[in-house]
Amino acid sequence: MKHLSPKDAHAFLQKTPRAVLVDCRSEMEFLFVGHPVGAELVAWNEAPDWDINPHFVDEVKRLAQPDQPVLLICRSGHRSVDAGLALESAGFTDVYNVLDGFEGPLDDDGHRGTQSGWRHDGLPWEQS
Repeated sequence: MKHLSPKDAHAFLQKTPRAVLVDCRSEMEFLFVGHPVGAELVAWNEAPDWDINPHFVDEVKRLAQPDQPVLLICRSGHRSVDAGLALESAGFTDVYNVLDGFEGPLDDDGHRGTQSGWRHDGLPWEQS
């Protein structure tokens, strides 16, 4: 698995139209916190139990071929690593993790989005 900063991931997506950006956060995060423009939602795990989605790989296979570049983004860059490892285990060969995710790490006051991440870096996002 390769790792890209949010800005590098955005640039990669712009120059690689075959690439797919998969947001692996929960549906509630995707809808209410916002998400990168063009991201496809495939939750790695979901509330209330936060069990791993047993259909994750199959759902990604509906969006991308195993040799297609797949970029994964989550809240802070941790769930996307686990999701990427699952994709690689299933035969995906061009997997990227977006470092710091959509909101970045917690700051000293317990808030996200103040230090790094897709939204912090001013990259295109929307809320729906």
